Amino acid sequence: MSFLKNWFSKKPTETDQTRTTLNKLLKTMRESVIVVGEDTRIFASNQLAYDAFARQNGALEKKRLSEVIRDLNLHEAFRKALEENMLSDVELGIVGTDKKYDVRIAPIELDEKKGAIGIFYDISQIERLENVRQEFLSNISHELRTPLTSILAFVETLEDGAIEDEENNLRFLGVIRRNAERMHHLINDILELSSIESGKIMIEPKKSNLSNLIEEVFMNLSNKAVERQIRFINEVPKNTIVFADAVRLEQMLTNLIDNAVKFNREGGSVTISYAPAMPNDVVSVTDTGEGISADHLQRIFERFYRTDRARSREIGGTGLGLAIVKHLARLHGGEISVTSTLGKGSTFSIELPQNPA
Repeated sequence: MSFLKNWFSKKPTETDQTRTTLNKLLKTMRESVIVVGEDTRIFASNQLAYDAFARQNGALEKKRLSEVIRDLNLHEAFRKALEENMLSDVELGIVGTDKKYDVRIAPIELDEKKGAIGIFYDISQIERLENVRQEFLSNISHELRTPLTSILAFVETLEDGAIEDEENNLRFLGVIRRNAERMHHLINDILELSSIESGKIMIEPKKSNLSNLIEEVFMNLSNKAVERQIRFINEVPKNTIVFADAVRLEQMLTNLIDNAVKFNREGGSVTISYAPAMPNDVVSVTDTGEGISADHLQRIFERFYRTDRARSREIGGTGLGLAIVKHLARLHGGEISVTSTLGKGSTFSIELPQNPA
């Protein structure tokens, strides 16, 4: 902190000028900074510190540090800087917010008296990213471990002699194949989502016949629908044109309709509708399933988030489909939303900007 020493080594009659000059210096810093005097009153601060800590208290200058930030560890670190000439590092969390800081507090000279400066490094975003990373690793490990465990178990069974069991060996091989396919789909979805989020996926919106795309998706998913006696209903007029990347729109519809089949009740239906509206066209996928409770709706588009993990694993799926739909919709300049009524079903709606031409 020697570079600040000259700014503080002023006569008491020049305190206001010192504060003004110091504040100009602090404005150039990218971190929140608070300087306190020997009486622990704030001598100077920058705008970032004001934005972070002022709240309804007005200007920070001349207030005691304890009036602005209530944290015993921080106060102790400032005390050590003032009384013991000690440099300290502390972590600070702001109550009622998700803000977190790494704070370095160091002793300085202030008008030939002891002072202390605190530099607040905002680590909130880093913390959030770390939490996302840890959650992702935990989820992906679990999702890969489950099918891998089945594969290893049935391979061992076959190796132990079941390969000669004509009544069961093909069934065991079928289980191995299904779990391998599950891992394959999971890895593909992870790579797809990663490419979308990193900006590697580009879309080329063009005029596309929505009804035809829906019929193609219905055909591709017809076997799954027949197994569960689900009726497909296309309410979109045949000549309906939307402005979208046809490949990516088909991908979004496939994910939504596939989910609508999986989580529907047997004998139910999946209905696709269309509503032109300014500035966005709205394509909706409605099912007649059990619905989604309100506490799940806010997180339904998160990666790996499932409202019923046990059932999701039983019927398959990677837990990434809705996250992919969300990102693809946003790449189009649109959005995805959901409404649901317990016991009656859910409606997922894709908003697509209309043709700018």
